[in-house]
Amino acid sequence: MFAIEVSEEKYEYDIQALVKSFYPEEQVAVLLPESRADKRRELEDKVRIRLTVREDGAELTVDGESFEWINPRGEETRGSFKRFLYEVLSGVTGKSLPWGNLVGIRPTKIAYGLLEEGKSRQEIVEHYFREYHTSAEKAELAVDIAERERKLLADIHYQDGYSLYIGIPFCPTTCLYCSFTSFPIGGYREMVDAYVDCVIREMGYVSESCRDKILDSVYIGGGTPTTLEPGQLDRLLGKLRSLFDFRTVREFTVEAGRADSITEEKLQVLYRYGVSRISVNPQTMKQETLDIIGRKASVEQVEEAYGLARRVGFDNINMDLILGLPGEQEADVQHTIDRVVELAPDSLTVHSLAIKRASRLNRWIQENGVSTLRNTDETMRIAAEGAGKLGLKPYYLYRQKNMSGNFENVGYAREGSFGLYNILIMEEVQTIVALGAGAITKRVYPDGRIERSENVKDVSQYIERIGEMIERKRVLLED
Repeated sequence: MFAIEVSEEKYEYDIQALVKSFYPEEQVAVLLPESRADKRRELEDKVRIRLTVREDGAELTVDGESFEWINPRGEETRGSFKRFLYEVLSGVTGKSLPWGNLVGIRPTKIAYGLLEEGKSRQEIVEHYFREYHTSAEKAELAVDIAERERKLLADIHYQDGYSLYIGIPFCPTTCLYCSFTSFPIGGYREMVDAYVDCVIREMGYVSESCRDKILDSVYIGGGTPTTLEPGQLDRLLGKLRSLFDFRTVREFTVEAGRADSITEEKLQVLYRYGVSRISVNPQTMKQETLDIIGRKASVEQVEEAYGLARRVGFDNINMDLILGLPGEQEADVQHTIDRVVELAPDSLTVHSLAIKRASRLNRWIQENGVSTLRNTDETMRIAAEGAGKLGLKPYYLYRQKNMSGNFENVGYAREGSFGLYNILIMEEVQTIVALGAGAITKRVYPDGRIERSENVKDVSQYIERIGEMIERKRVLLED
């Protein structure tokens, strides 16, 4: 562990995020002028980096070596600082990062916005190099995806439309790496009916509030929506279809997700109500890794669930994979990709493992070391080549904090199977109304401004305070 001392709070996030990217094996703490005295005493002998901000720039000291930043007059301060910081850390460590100094989760938004301004592909690629020090490969990937997104969103109803998200926060078990709002179904089964009742109440309000708007896409995620029993799924989807006009819906997705929650009866319910896209997510096809991360479904169960979904009639199936899982090497990733290619899903979402503070993975790393999480250019290449063998194209991308290898998550799909909702949630160009515990509604205004309304995360609190959750939406959506 080491500490960073920063003289101004506004630089805290950027310096911590970039330092952590260059030193992924370290725990990094930040000391600010207002930090408590006991924290300062605890960390004062662990400070390796100091940033002292002045009116005309700053002085950065890394392990006793000083560097001067002179902020050019008229230049946007934060961008200039991040370029300076990246160049110093790259020089000190001898490393370069695939996404350069970009620390946000939506790097394709930059390309998307520049395309909207009429910039050429070459101009945008040069912008990524100049402003963010991204690699050529990542700059090209960002532009590829942004160009594809623009075509896919060409006829979306931005101002007079919306998309709907429904969160089912229950899972068979909680995976080692997970920090999402999820609750093991075994301990919450008695609450599920009441939870579905409350989601239906939210649906009723939204269907009335948005009756004059066009519904473009519907996404039911989690958690694991198929932890619901067939009767509960039937009740939820039946009310959904009766309350909303589905004639304009271009995509209706349900994350079936965990193979140990999938049955033929549940799939039949989804198919009967017109679900057009589902996910069956193995994460890896190595059984030893599944055991480590707490995925109870075996590789064989994943393949059986996938085959069952095909037999029921689903012709748009996604599979999620995670690169950088504990102990996995390039050969393990190749094995997983080979098995997936044999199954031939219609889309493939490749995640780089993100180390979340609230996950059990943090404790596992302390016991086993971060070096056991191996995600490299080679593993990313293996996944991309596998997607290419299936005829899948990259169509959306996002990043998270503390990603293994400092890479990204990429969605690949064949023509006609692109996940519309996935693009909308990343590009933030349309209002998304979200229902359920922990769900966040985002209203996008004509001027691009975004305002949010959050539901409480705890299931029992959500049930008890459902009237308040609806009132929060009313304030956001009806002003």
